[in-house]
Amino acid sequence: MAAAPGSFREEIREELSCSICLDPFTRPKVLPCQHTFCQDCLQDHAGRGGPFQCPICRQQVRLPRQGVAGFPDNRMVTSLCERLQNQATLSGETREQPQSGNRCSFHPSEKLKLYCKPCQVPLCVDCVEDSHDGHPNISLAKATQERRSTVQALINEGRNILESYCSFIRGLRETEKTLNKQKQQTDNAIIQTYNKMVQKLTERKDHLLSESQENYNKNLEKMQTERDRVLADVNELSAACDRAEQELQQGWVEILSQQTALTEVVGKYRGKAAPTPVQTQPAVFQPTDTPVPVLGHVTIQSLPSMPILVAPAAIPAAPAPIPAAPATRDIHYHHGNQRQREHQPQRATFGGKGSGTGQFDSPLGVAVSDEGEIYVAEYGNRRIQVFTLQGTFVRQFPTVVSGGEKIYPHDVAMDGEGNLWLVGGSLAADFAVHYNKQGRVLRKFDLQKTRRGRGVAVDTRRNHILITQSTGRLLSPHGEVLVFKPDGTLVGTVGQQQGMKHPRYITVDREGNILVSDVDNHCVYVYNKDGQFLFQFGGEGSGEGQLKHPRGICTDRAGNIIVADMGNNHVEMFDKTGKFLKHITTDMEVPWAVAMAPQGQLVMTNMNNTISIFHTY
Repeated sequence: MAAAPGSFREEIREELSCSICLDPFTRPKVLPCQHTFCQDCLQDHAGRGGPFQCPICRQQVRLPRQGVAGFPDNRMVTSLCERLQNQATLSGETREQPQSGNRCSFHPSEKLKLYCKPCQVPLCVDCVEDSHDGHPNISLAKATQERRSTVQALINEGRNILESYCSFIRGLRETEKTLNKQKQQTDNAIIQTYNKMVQKLTERKDHLLSESQENYNKNLEKMQTERDRVLADVNELSAACDRAEQELQQGWVEILSQQTALTEVVGKYRGKAAPTPVQTQPAVFQPTDTPVPVLGHVTIQSLPSMPILVAPAAIPAAPAPIPAAPATRDIHYHHGNQRQREHQPQRATFGGKGSGTGQFDSPLGVAVSDEGEIYVAEYGNRRIQVFTLQGTFVRQFPTVVSGGEKIYPHDVAMDGEGNLWLVGGSLAADFAVHYNKQGRVLRKFDLQKTRRGRGVAVDTRRNHILITQSTGRLLSPHGEVLVFKPDGTLVGTVGQQQGMKHPRYITVDREGNILVSDVDNHCVYVYNKDGQFLFQFGGEGSGEGQLKHPRGICTDRAGNIIVADMGNNHVEMFDKTGKFLKHITTDMEVPWAVAMAPQGQLVMTNMNNTISIFHTY
């Protein structure tokens, strides 16, 4: 039995209505999941940008570059909406005609009473005389009666066809609901199985890390015992030499009085054997060469009485076994341990001890250009190696001064033009050297010789070169930051009043503030762009917010401060006021220098002669 015309119209209108605004579609856009919505409704739902979920099936959808307007138009829905609107308009006109008294549109004062058979149009008397003279015609009432049965039969046939179409659409809607429910159940089962496997792997990982840490602590304790023993000898010898130097300046009488004591102390150590290297036994991890556990398979089951056909998905092959330990120049991806109960970013690591391409010997400095090239300064190999952010080797060049003499690099920094500033030294002198990207020396100037490492940063706003320096005796050092023009002219000094001992690494944030890590004071000093002291943070310890022999320092785009906490084997993040935010990673072996790439990756050197790139930082 055919449904009433009104119910059909309502069903069609419902199917051609947006599920967000519940009104007929306006500029309908279709998503990759094949669900359609008004363009304006999608714009409100998607917000300013980024991925969003389909309001019906919750599938993740990525916005095109043009935004919501970039989604394809649903031309079929647009056509159906137009037809529905035209039909509603036509029905409105038909209903209004009787109210106008069947007036002729050409002769408004006359009523339509006749029907022209050849032309098949209703006429008034004036129409017959004007343009239908001689055409056979009959009364409009008779013509209507003759055609009523034919039109009614067509209406009934059309309603029956519409009923079958509406039934099909209702079936599609029910099938979609069933598919959504079954997909959610399947996804939940996959996630639960995955979580169980991850939990077992995490427990095993934590156990292995605990064994590694225990081994490390034993070796560290052995080294500390030897360090304390040798430092006692250093203190005795240093004190004897200092007293002799003071007496030497005062006169012969004092020298004679100190000669006997100095002879005794020096003689004591003259025949004493030099300290021997500490024999450590580092732990080595050997991954088991076993296949990856198979999580499961997704199989396709046919659904009974489905009005549409679903193409079966291909069942993927089981994953390949984990390969044996790769070579040192390969890139390894890691997830940091979760002993701190917080998310730790994925990282890629490459390198290894050596002098070949892609190998390192004491990589003390690192910088990243605006183009994403990593510049690594190797102290042992006296060179700069350049890599992409994917760890691919690009080029290398030796760290030389203008005369061709090789120097040992301590640190590197990029200037505003994409060239490189390097600080380092030979056995006789220290230098600041300016290179272009290919390693050609542009300029250099001399620095005071120091026995401790330096750091360098560039204030691109003022084109100033900032270099750390530590002078004085070994046990009573004095630290400061020197500010130069590119030609070597000294502009001023920073940090003389704060009791710096060994300022090692330095950076300048986006606001021009100067941040310096002090190895001996276990803290970070912060100064404004004019060199005025703002605050310091850190302090010796291993708790949150504390530092132990901090090295590399840099800032991210938000102004957060990243510090390589070498003594604790951590990399820490603080906000711009020095407040501790989180551990970026807690399982690095002697983290050293850090740099932030323009794309947001954190690049770090380690004293195990590797480079780590944190891709999800």
